[in-house]
Parts: sequence; C-alpha cells; structure tokens
Amino acid sequence: MGKSTVTGRFAPSPTGPLHFGSLVAAVGSYCLARRAGGRWLVRIEDLDTPRVVPGAAAEILFTLEALGFCWDGEIVWQSRRHDAYLAALEQLQNKGLLYDCACSRKEILASAPHPGEEGPVYPGTCRQGLSAGRLPRAVRVRVPDRRFSFTDGVFGQYGQNLAADVGDFILRRADGMVAYQLAVVVDDAASGVNQVVRGADLLGSTPRQIFLLNSLDLPVPAYLHLPLVLNADGSKISKRNGESDNPLAGGDNIIKKALEWLGQEIPAELRTAPPVELLAWGESCFDVGRIPAIYGNCR
Repeated sequence: MGKSTVTGRFAPSPTGPLHFGSLVAAVGSYCLARRAGGRWLVRIEDLDTPRVVPGAAAEILFTLEALGFCWDGEIVWQSRRHDAYLAALEQLQNKGLLYDCACSRKEILASAPHPGEEGPVYPGTCRQGLSAGRLPRAVRVRVPDRRFSFTDGVFGQYGQNLAADVGDFILRRADGMVAYQLAVVVDDAASGVNQVVRGADLLGSTPRQIFLLNSLDLPVPAYLHLPLVLNADGSKISKRNGESDNPLAGGDNIIKKALEWLGQEIPAELRTAPPVELLAWGESCFDVGRIPAIYGNCR
C-alpha cells in the first residue's frame, strides 16, 4: 500500500474579516500541505451562530482567492453538519462516557479545586448524577485519569493529564450547541484531514481532541502549532475586538510578512513578488524546521 496523501486544512470562523493572525495559519497550513504534495481544504467554522457576522465568510473566501490560495474540493460548513455531531454524541453516550451537568459557570468557578492549564478544572459535581431538584444544563464527557501526549511538529512533546488539568469537559452546551472540541474532530476525520496546522492557542486543546478521537475510534492526525500574532500588550489579535486588520490592506507584501513571521528566508529576488508567486515559492521551499517554537510574538 502506498504512502497516504497529506491532507491539511484551514478552518476560519466567520466572526469578521480575515486578520493577519489567521492569514499566518492559512499560509502555514497551505505551504506544509502543498510542500508534501498534499491536499488543502477549507472549512468555515460557523457553528457558533450568535458570533457569526453576516457576509464575513464570503469576505474571508474572497480574501483567500485574491491572495492566490487554491483549495481542493468543496468548502465544508459546520452549520450544515449537525447530524454528524449528534451521531458522535450518540456513539459516546452508548459507551457510557456522557452525563448531564447542572452546574453554572459561576458555581464551577466557586467550587473548582484549582485552576488548570485551560481554566478551572471541573470538580465532577454531577458525575454521579444530578442532585434532587437540579435540571440539566449541559452534557459533559468523562475523562480518564491519565496523560494524553503527542509530538507536535513545532513544539515537540506535549501532553496533559485530562483529569488533573482539565476535568470532564462540555460537549453540548446549555444552549444546545455542540462544543468546538467535538465538532473539530468529527469534521477533520470526515474530511480525511491528517495534518492539522493551526495557532499555538489550540495546543492545550489537542490532548482533549486526541481523547475524543480515540473514544470515537477515529485516526489521530499529525499536529503542528504555529506562533501566534500578538498585539503590543501581548494579547491575541481578535476579530471580536474589532482587530480585523484585513490582509488585503497590506498590499503585495502581506504573504511575504506571513512567511517571514513563520521564520522563512525568502530569496531577495522574490521579496517584492506578488502573493501568488510567494505562495508558489512556499509550496516548494517552506521549511518547517525554521518555524519558531514560541507561543506568540508581537507585531
């Protein structure tokens, strides 16, 4: 049997125009997939409908096309995949891994024994069933008391003991919406994604996602987390805070800037080349070993 083809993806949320931080993730995922002779997919993560900005998805896709990105296959829209997420929840329920939770965020903050890497660790209040008079708000998954580790393509070995560092986490929110952690693993598996390239802010989500993949009998992809683009105060650039910084406003140099952010050394004769030529160079010459293994850097 021949070597499997690399399939990467870019999965923006349509909460505003594409910003430079998201463009860095697009460039990194695109170049790494194409460098391996693989496929590059686009998925619009519009599951969290209250945050979706009308017209933002179309603007993101227009920006990608204008900068020379070419994706394979049809675009996947999370908002059209509820049945797949419900089927995954049913599979986990049949394995006895899910339970109803009545706790509010305020109650969890007050009772969590200690903060973990990803916030307060859920203390397991509803693990053995709801107390009398309590109504279910969310659905949680039971996590084992063991470490889930992986070797990141940029940061190296990383892992978490889910019970100690995260606790049982939510898979279906109080508003009925399926959580990101479940949707992303179901979508990646369904699309055959075997190379996940994304920002370092999701490094801490990966052990949870590996646990879910194992529980759903799905293959675990290779992971590479890229340094974030931060504001001068060290905060992450956010479309929700109005920091859209549309890459098209950066002119022809914006792909060059993204490649340099990822540690790439662009030949002098290409430094003023149009975006499509710079992406073509990245397809042939992108060097994962040059990506800085740092959480983030300020613009």
